Amino acid sequence: MAKRNRKSGRKRSGTGNTINRTFKSTLFIMLFEDKNNLLELYNAMTGKHYSDPELLKINTLKNAIYMSMRNDLSFLIDGRLSLYEHQSTYNPNLPLRFLFYISQLYSGMTKNENLYGTAAVKLPPPEFIIFYNGEKEMPERMVRKLSDLYTFKTEEIRLELETVMLNISGDNNVPLKRACRTLRDYAVYTDKIREYTKVMELEEAVELAIRECLSEGILKEFLEKHRAEAKEMSIFEYNQERHMMQEREAAWNEGRQEGIRESVREIVLNMIRQGLTDDQIENYCNITSEELKKIREE
Repeated sequence: MAKRNRKSGRKRSGTGNTINRTFKSTLFIMLFEDKNNLLELYNAMTGKHYSDPELLKINTLKNAIYMSMRNDLSFLIDGRLSLYEHQSTYNPNLPLRFLFYISQLYSGMTKNENLYGTAAVKLPPPEFIIFYNGEKEMPERMVRKLSDLYTFKTEEIRLELETVMLNISGDNNVPLKRACRTLRDYAVYTDKIREYTKVMELEEAVELAIRECLSEGILKEFLEKHRAEAKEMSIFEYNQERHMMQEREAAWNEGRQEGIRESVREIVLNMIRQGLTDDQIENYCNITSEELKKIREE
């Protein structure tokens, strides 16, 4: 593996592109920091047909802004500000995190504007997209709002932020993955790892997934150039995912973290509002039918 620059957290790829290696870097970020891949994904999301990746102006927040968080990808094109996030373990707080991100981005964009003048400051309209490929079954598309996190509901919502979560695992969102091969290949690669970890150790599962993907032409060019790093990152991500799931289950079962339990309760209520079945809610939130009934009756 190439030697990393400890000060900058970045290294050079074989193509001469700079690839981010900060604390929160993931395989998803590694792939879509490449402007060609990101433009392919944007075209698939919007139905556009842009061919020049230099039309993208990437402005992803690189510095920690709150509790060591940074956003995965944000960029400008078409006069629109798009923020993309990846999740393998669902987090109900992403609308709040997106609020922090967009505030920071708008602050940077308007630092030279006269905010106290009579002329209106123009802002690019934002969109907030989450690409989910976790193990738990989730709907193909799910809307999550900032107001879902409010302590109580009001007749008029004065501040709202709406996110759209797209499930890219398995057979979900096939047209989108067909339109963006990089996203499809990424989903196939991660699906393979999850399947193989059921019958073998994680490191073996990742190595087998990489070998199969190379032989099948899935992420072939990327894996040939970054095989060792992709393997290391995949092992780290899946270990982190397992740890987060274990922590969540322990917090619920032992009742030691009331805040976590309240978050699960909010997720359940939101899933009920969106019409998910009891089985889907129970499987995802790791709760019993009795616990779900109790939440419904509160």
